[in-house]
Amino acid sequence: MANAVRVLAMDAVQQANSGHPGAPMGMAEMAVALWDRHLRHNPVNPQWSERDRFVLSNGHASMLQYALLHLTGYDLPVAELRNFRQLHSKTPGHPEVHVTPGVETTTGPLGQGLANAVGMALAEKLLAAEFNRGGHEVVDHHTYVFFGDGCLMEGISHEACAIAGAWRLDKLIGLYDDNGISIDGPVAPWFIDDTPKRFEAYGWNVIAGVDGHDVEAVDAAIARAKQSDRPTIICCRTTIGKGSPNRAGTAKAHGEALGAEEIALVRAGIAWQHEPFEIPEGAYTLWDAKEAGAAAEADWNARFDAYAAEYPDLAAEYTRRMRGDLPAEWNEVCAEALAVAHAKAETLATRKSSQVVLEAFTAALPELLGGSADLTGSNYTNTKSTPPLRVADDGSFAAGENGKPGRHINYGVREFGMAAIMNGVALHGGFIPYGGTFLTFSDYSRNAIRMAALMKARVVHVFTHDSIGLGEDGPTHQSIEHAASLRLIPNLDVWRPCDTAETAVAWASAIESRDRPTALLLSRHNVPYAPKGSLLDIGRGAYVLAEPAEVGTPKRAQVVIVATGSEVTLALHAQQQLAEASNGRIAARVVSMPSTTVFDRQDARYKESVLPPGVPRVVVEMGASDLWWKYGPAAVVGIDTFGESAPAPVLFRHFGFTPENIVATVRAVLNKR
Repeated sequence: MANAVRVLAMDAVQQANSGHPGAPMGMAEMAVALWDRHLRHNPVNPQWSERDRFVLSNGHASMLQYALLHLTGYDLPVAELRNFRQLHSKTPGHPEVHVTPGVETTTGPLGQGLANAVGMALAEKLLAAEFNRGGHEVVDHHTYVFFGDGCLMEGISHEACAIAGAWRLDKLIGLYDDNGISIDGPVAPWFIDDTPKRFEAYGWNVIAGVDGHDVEAVDAAIARAKQSDRPTIICCRTTIGKGSPNRAGTAKAHGEALGAEEIALVRAGIAWQHEPFEIPEGAYTLWDAKEAGAAAEADWNARFDAYAAEYPDLAAEYTRRMRGDLPAEWNEVCAEALAVAHAKAETLATRKSSQVVLEAFTAALPELLGGSADLTGSNYTNTKSTPPLRVADDGSFAAGENGKPGRHINYGVREFGMAAIMNGVALHGGFIPYGGTFLTFSDYSRNAIRMAALMKARVVHVFTHDSIGLGEDGPTHQSIEHAASLRLIPNLDVWRPCDTAETAVAWASAIESRDRPTALLLSRHNVPYAPKGSLLDIGRGAYVLAEPAEVGTPKRAQVVIVATGSEVTLALHAQQQLAEASNGRIAARVVSMPSTTVFDRQDARYKESVLPPGVPRVVVEMGASDLWWKYGPAAVVGIDTFGESAPAPVLFRHFGFTPENIVATVRAVLNKR
């Protein structure tokens, strides 16, 4: 069984002349122990909700997973293995969720798969606490993750594994491929961690000294891990490229094809007398998991039916949540929240507007799972419906007054870990995770945000303190380039609302976006409510907020002022000043554009109705100006340098974010025409 994995891995990499054969060859026996003896899954139904989750964090070893999926009976024929790393194949260079059946998450950037696994195990434990009842354990599965030296060297492994220990995620079992080799060679000169002691310090159960090439030893270690009340790391000593007489144990086995001559030697050494990609029927028979998987799912279905008979409401709610559907009353909840925001017309910082909206949404949606990276009092991500998540003395999640575990997570100062854990939670299903930090710290989270966009994960990032408007903290905390940077990530919706109504629409859009993550950029400083004639077009990303002020009788707008976030108020004041100073001769339309990414998806007719061709445009945003030039403005009132330390009003004047400067900019534009 192990040799079938080895030959498929080396043959596919050789065929592509690209890839990493060494890790799959070294982890083959580990895979036999887990996939043949412990992993509960159904190849015929990869989305069965009660399956065990398997994550290959060292994603460069992708041919290990592809070989296993093929051998156990998933819809991954040998033709796809032959097409490894080729255009439009189901076997891309690193595993990708939604591309290959049976792949749970996209891995490649090392360490993130390990953090995703923490999120999956968190989701399982939370769902079990919420839905299981005496005699009905309908949520009771494990999350297994393979990872290597590279994953442990990445700092995210510390962030994620430390909090996994704090949460006592006993259904999380990690198998560490301790082969001592990375691309640059033996890791001993630069990786001297005592890994078992490190994980002991995290509060993990540690099983060290396991021979990773001894199936029985790995099998026994997994069995022991399943009895622990803590997450477990099984340290498996292996030889990279095992079976290769000249490359085993060296970096030459890591990231390049073995070559025809070496492959012939491997075949001879393991007595494999079959052509490339040819697997004997006996091996297929041993690996085939379709019958066992179907039986496991059928057994669970019967148990779930018994659960549904006794707890029909819980069963219906669990099914809804795992499908990712929103409750029937969702549209009414949204409409009411928007109507209330519009009626109150409060002057609030949009971070506070976010909390106001969340109060309504978290009360209606039990799947909203919040959190913050040690900034709850600044991000306002907590609500009355989301008490803090805490672990009881027995390792379970402590139940609140409603009998359910808390729904607001104190992630600690772990922005990257938080973002990647949220990805795992979303991929598992049952929750829509959101987490907060300052916008400038999105840099720490960025790669996990990018991965969420790549994976189409339904995750919401709450980024507050979005501009120089945070004041005295200075340029280390003042976000200048971050809005533009996030808007460049494909499939990420970025919203920068100007008031509570726009914030409500932004949150609703984020929750409804099943195939993309969302970033909400929110202000620290208060902003007045922007008067609106209609609320209908906010969700289209940009809309006409105010037509020319009624001074004089201009036929149409001579200029369009486009603004976003807290700067919308400045644009409205500038519009009024222009009209009054010119007795109505300078007529300006104000467009609020809370989401460039959503607006860009609108049809051409709508875009032209908002930004009429031939009418000059002036953009106002407290951030980098480069992105805005794609809308063809005549001028951008932005900031292309780092900020300064001073009170916010002083900074606004210093950097030109005043109605008077906007007026001067508009006049200069019109004078050139």
